[in-house]
Amino acid sequence: MYQIDFKNPVHVFFIGIGGISMSGLAEILLSEGFKVSGSDRQQSPLTESLQAKGACVHYGQKKENLADKPDCIVYTSAIKNDNPEFIAGKELGIPFLTRAQLLGQMMKCYQIPIAVSGTHGKTTTTSMLSLILLEAGTDPTLSIGGIFHAIGGNIRVGASDYFVTEACEYTNSFLSFFPKIGIILNIEEDHLDFFKDIDDIRHSFHKFGGLLPEDGTLIINGNIPQIEQLTDDLRCRVITYGSSSCDYCPTDITYDEFGNPSFFLTTADGAKEGPYRLSVPGLYNVYNAAAAIAAAKLLAIDENVIRKALSDFKGTDRRFEYKGQVNGFTIIDDYAHHPTEITATLNAAKNYPHKTIWCIFQPHTYSRTKAFLSAFAGALSIADRIILTDIYAAREKDTLGISSETLQAEIRKLGHECLYFSSFEEIENYVMENCTKDDLLITMGAGDVVKIGENLLRK
Repeated sequence: MYQIDFKNPVHVFFIGIGGISMSGLAEILLSEGFKVSGSDRQQSPLTESLQAKGACVHYGQKKENLADKPDCIVYTSAIKNDNPEFIAGKELGIPFLTRAQLLGQMMKCYQIPIAVSGTHGKTTTTSMLSLILLEAGTDPTLSIGGIFHAIGGNIRVGASDYFVTEACEYTNSFLSFFPKIGIILNIEEDHLDFFKDIDDIRHSFHKFGGLLPEDGTLIINGNIPQIEQLTDDLRCRVITYGSSSCDYCPTDITYDEFGNPSFFLTTADGAKEGPYRLSVPGLYNVYNAAAAIAAAKLLAIDENVIRKALSDFKGTDRRFEYKGQVNGFTIIDDYAHHPTEITATLNAAKNYPHKTIWCIFQPHTYSRTKAFLSAFAGALSIADRIILTDIYAAREKDTLGISSETLQAEIRKLGHECLYFSSFEEIENYVMENCTKDDLLITMGAGDVVKIGENLLRK
């Protein structure tokens, strides 16, 4: 594998430089004096920001973009073998690194690299921990899988030994990392276009835990089934959070009028710490915060700093994000695209001021929709009114004979009315005619469904 020498900057080219993670890595290299170039399909705020910092960005992916022959090419799993830049790079003999391999090499440059993994909650927990470290004055370098307004984007380049990043399991990318502290928030079936089944997924998370050195620490949700299979043979220290048998257990959970929880943490020896007050809703965020608190305590962060940072944390883009009001109803946007995430978000919405909960859901990928069809139907039925968009294909092609109308039929089998529209414009028109004062409208999904709410706010 090609090794980047961070003391001797070279020219690195990113295929798909405008991606949320790729753009962050490109920015870190720019800050270290590397020459950075890359390509993307279209201009975006992220590509514009990189250009302003000195990157050369090409729009459209073609072999001519490699004319000056960079020293290394970075790509993601979304790039296929027929990509013209991928083909040209191979023909020119340029070494390749995956996004995960580059990130893993970066982690080696820090004394305290922290990787946050799990099927759900990575961006929120990474952001919570990041804000705690910022409040503590540790000057960390941060790589977040979403826009975090506290740092003005998804990346922050610090000057200390702290490095915090998300660690995604898809295509086993997190197995290229070198963490000193690892977090596993939860393990469920997902990305079944890559993993065979839940056992295959658990095997990957077990290997992730095995990456931690003897003097490292794994912080893990103790409510994960058969957790001992994941932890018993690890060489590192293990800290658990979750139920009463864990090292940290959330207790005395209450909610304010906006569904934002407050709680204490009871330790294994019976001590009670807190209270911790959150400014984001939902029980799931109590557990995200518990993981961040466990990491902060491991790093000996002051208790008052932890409480203040969590109270100040207002969330990240597309995680129960308040977008505004129109015609007296409130618009929230959320990234949920897995049945468990949908259930958590809609249950959180029940504690938020509302008359009727509307959910406009955009299924994400054909394989996920087919794999979780009945689970999607059950989760979405928590909402009072359901509207479906077409499936957001992402990296896939429609070869499975599945559609949003298939999901619509499944929801109707449960006795719950569900509408489907083939265009965002039709949905927007329907909502403007039928959503009334004090209703709560949630646009939900990992694609571009957020545009519906934003368009409504312009009307």
